[in-house]
Amino acid sequence: MPKIKTNRSAAKRFRKTKTGKIKRNRPFKGHILTKKTSKRKRQLRKSALVHSTDTKRVKRMVPY
Repeated sequence: MPKIKTNRSAAKRFRKTKTGKIKRNRPFKGHILTKKTSKRKRQLRKSALVHSTDTKRVKRMVPY
């Protein structure tokens, strides 16, 4: 059985936690920040967990 290749774009976006959950950064923080409120930009700094319905799909892309 050959090894599974890691999806490199997914590997840059997701990190596994110690318990096996998958962490992600929030979108909409890249540009056009002038119209976004300070509160919104501050909340976008925090990371979030990948939803349970997408976890299986992400784990297949980032197997190791």
